[in-house]
Amino acid sequence: MIYLDHAATTRPESAVIEAMIPFLSENYMNPSAFYQPAVRTRMQVESARRNIAGFINAPYDSIIFTSGGTESDNWAIRMGAKICEDKGRHIITTKIEHPAVLNTVRYMEEQGYEVTYLDVDATGRIDLESLKSAIRQDTVLISIMHANNEIGTIQPIKEIGKIAHEQGILFHTDAVQTFGHLKIDVDEFGIDLLSASAHKLYGPKGIGLLYIRDRKKFAKLLFGGSQELGLRPGTENVADIMGFAKAVEIADKIMDSDIEAQNALRDELKSSILKEIPGAVINENEDNHLPGTLNVTFEGVSAETILIRLDMNGICASAGSACSAGALEPSHVLTAIGKSTDEASRTIRFSIGRENTKDDIVKTVKVLKTLFA
Repeated sequence: MIYLDHAATTRPESAVIEAMIPFLSENYMNPSAFYQPAVRTRMQVESARRNIAGFINAPYDSIIFTSGGTESDNWAIRMGAKICEDKGRHIITTKIEHPAVLNTVRYMEEQGYEVTYLDVDATGRIDLESLKSAIRQDTVLISIMHANNEIGTIQPIKEIGKIAHEQGILFHTDAVQTFGHLKIDVDEFGIDLLSASAHKLYGPKGIGLLYIRDRKKFAKLLFGGSQELGLRPGTENVADIMGFAKAVEIADKIMDSDIEAQNALRDELKSSILKEIPGAVINENEDNHLPGTLNVTFEGVSAETILIRLDMNGICASAGSACSAGALEPSHVLTAIGKSTDEASRTIRFSIGRENTKDDIVKTVKVLKTLFA
């Protein structure tokens, strides 16, 4: 199998699995108990929290473990807006956010909030002047993703954070696609709330985090015990937390080499497609894109047909995001960057990861050529 869908999920590293196994066997104790084995487990959970926090230059007690990016996005937007509702009920986001953000802000509209959906250019980037113009006296939250999950475009997060803070507005970023893949410094970037998920960086599914700059103002997600610094009760998912921490540890060591290798393979795939496949169009921001993500609109052949041919040859790719699979509507991201419904229906996302090789790229292009001969 050639797996080119790393934006959807990644294979857990063997070291991640090894780090988890003890907490699924002999170290199974509830970390809230008072006997020594449980206390040791608690200490390991807190050590994992401290290490992950350090990865983004955040204080230890600003990291709350969640079930993943969707939960973190929901919580950040709903509670972030609520703690500022004495100031107003206006939220700013973009038209290309992940459904976890878009569907949450739509819910907020039903609760009486007003939402401004910023346009993006043909490469998927927002215009900072448009952001400034959208800010009102009653704006309480800006939620803009770090990088898009379909086309890989990276937003000017540092500049967005500066604009938000100059106006006293909370800034949330969905960093699910970038956490563990790009350098993130929450202080340097002016981030107040950040969502991340372990399974996007070679960790386990079902575990993520929400970074909260000022958790003292933040409301509880649920009611129950005192776990997760009193904000998210429930017995901790210890094994997955340990896997998350190990995935972060690995990413911290090899991020630069990952970026270099994946950029090289992405460039190889891009140049080969443009050379060998007539009419192919690359959807990207050439200067600001994720290392491994390549989004391509092909000429005259549907995405479904392309994916079936790739699958028959053991190659995994995607049409849009995994969260949108099965949707009848065209990708909201592609229509936002100006693609027609027909063009969106002919668009494929390839996302390269650590295990991919140049041979994978050569075979993929060879298979694609059979559709356009």
